[in-house]
Amino acid sequence: MRGAGDQGENRGRGEVQGPLDEQARFAALLEDSAEDLYEHAPCGYLSTLPDGRIVRINTTLLDWLGYERGDLVGRRHFSDLLTVGGRLYHETHFAPLLRMQGEVKGIALDLKAADGSRLPVMVTSTVKNGDDGQPLLIRTTVLDARDRRAYERELLRARKEADLERDRLKDLNATLQKTLLPPELVNVPGLEVSAHYHVASADEVGGDFYDLFPLAAGTWGLFLGDVCGKGAAAAAVTSLARYTLRAAAVYDSDPAAVLANLNTVLNHEYNGTDPRFCTVVFGLLTPDEDRGGFHITLASGGHPPAILMRSDGTAVFLHTPGGQLIGVLADAHIATTSVHLAPGDTLLLHTDGLTEAHTAATGGERYGDDALLDFCHDLAPTTASGVIDAIRDLLDTFGAGVDDDTAVLAIHVLRPPSEERK
Repeated sequence: MRGAGDQGENRGRGEVQGPLDEQARFAALLEDSAEDLYEHAPCGYLSTLPDGRIVRINTTLLDWLGYERGDLVGRRHFSDLLTVGGRLYHETHFAPLLRMQGEVKGIALDLKAADGSRLPVMVTSTVKNGDDGQPLLIRTTVLDARDRRAYERELLRARKEADLERDRLKDLNATLQKTLLPPELVNVPGLEVSAHYHVASADEVGGDFYDLFPLAAGTWGLFLGDVCGKGAAAAAVTSLARYTLRAAAVYDSDPAAVLANLNTVLNHEYNGTDPRFCTVVFGLLTPDEDRGGFHITLASGGHPPAILMRSDGTAVFLHTPGGQLIGVLADAHIATTSVHLAPGDTLLLHTDGLTEAHTAATGGERYGDDALLDFCHDLAPTTASGVIDAIRDLLDTFGAGVDDDTAVLAIHVLRPPSEERK
């Protein structure tokens, strides 16, 4: 009978032999023959003569294609395994490039299987030259690209769907934007009126708005504003502001009272965690029977000043200092100014998308109020359509530098037909 010493010795041998046996089994796994590694590699291999005739092909590729070795070796050319389009590409691009470079990598092709189906593959070929430098064989590696091709198709499908969704969103934004602007400006006897809306991005609805509409007999109201932010939320505020201004002007056409009414509505509706506000200028137009032309009173709530281009060729700001943003405070200060518009004068209202645009001429700096005033001075005297056309062209020169929507509205007091400049 073996004693405890023998058992301990056997345990000792087991502890030594265990790792050795594991190493032996691991070494056996590495003793695959080169032939077996070639035949059952996880990719396809084939060798062809320089004319493309197949002289060797591994079992992996035969299994993928469903051929017997005797069907291909010595009897078929590599191009015979390609689709019609693949053969054309092989003849016009693949083969000439391989002859010139001696190697072609990662070319996507489709191979024809024995049952007529297609096998998407990635092909890499290299030329083996003899001692004299002449080509002896072409060795080709074939990778199964079915999963990759499926992924690419899914990626392409997803991209097409994203493009369609983007187009639908653009159409929706464009339609929504149109509903926030008047389809056309009302005709005011004695005035020429023109407006333009420049969209900075088709992907988002902007918050700029304007309108011109009749009030009591012989008076007209006009306004132009800019809501903070973009998108659906800004569009909702824009819609509310437009209809509130028109309704308030019917009730009390005094410009300061109109903006005070809008301020109350916005402050009441948007005084929570997501406050909304805007800048607005509202004007009341009345014909001046004594001097001719029109009298206009402008009220501003934090909006850039209007520019008056006189018939004598001068241009000045109509400042309304101290006007506060509409919707922020419960009792915002509204600044007003009044001016006579003589025949030949043109008044321009604009949002800050114009003056805050980046320009290449100034090294990417903002265009600025002073530059706009100089621009208008060079145009004066002008007409409403003349200044709007000029500003449209100016915005086009800024290109991508216009990063915010821009609205411009101009009114021009007509001269007698005999004096009106064409």
